[in-house]
Amino acid sequence: MIGKLKGIVDSISTDSAIIDVQGVGYVIFAPARVLAHLPSVGEAVTLSIETVVREDMIRLYGFETESERDWFRALQSVQGVGAKVAMEILSVLSVSDVASAVALQDHASVSRAKGVGPKLAKRIVAELKDRAPQSATIIPMATAIKGGGAQIAPEALARADAVSALVNLGYPEALAATAIAGALARVEGEAEVETLIREGLKELSN
Repeated sequence: MIGKLKGIVDSISTDSAIIDVQGVGYVIFAPARVLAHLPSVGEAVTLSIETVVREDMIRLYGFETESERDWFRALQSVQGVGAKVAMEILSVLSVSDVASAVALQDHASVSRAKGVGPKLAKRIVAELKDRAPQSATIIPMATAIKGGGAQIAPEALARADAVSALVNLGYPEALAATAIAGALARVEGEAEVETLIREGLKELSN
């Protein structure tokens, strides 16, 4: 099984690229986001590889990071999600976006991917809630908007601060975000950071 390839970009198409490794050209299928970030033809590249073996074919899927590969695997553990759908999801969402969508049960974001309807999107975020990859990371909202001048709702900032507080207490970021999402579902009205932290800790203790 191939887990990593290091070679020269030979060509890039709409859904794949050929990577020349010491004279052997490997066809690597990859999400659109990965293909868009590949170096120019003739330049060196290293990709994490997932080898998929079926009765009628063997395909290599390439990713910039191991985290992307981990999410590719995790997504396919959901019924109704194959390699094609997983690729479409990772084409429109970064791994941080996917992790956030799962943690916050944001099925609308997942349904942006081609071939993913509302029903399947809900199943994806629900089934992956408790088994996100260990490499899952979520970019804190406040950090993501720094310098952007965007207007963020007070509730969103409170949520980001509450997640950050739980992370500082030692909880994994994906788990912290899930707990705060649960807290938001229980708290009525505009929740303050302190309230969200308290309710999030209750969620984590269950």
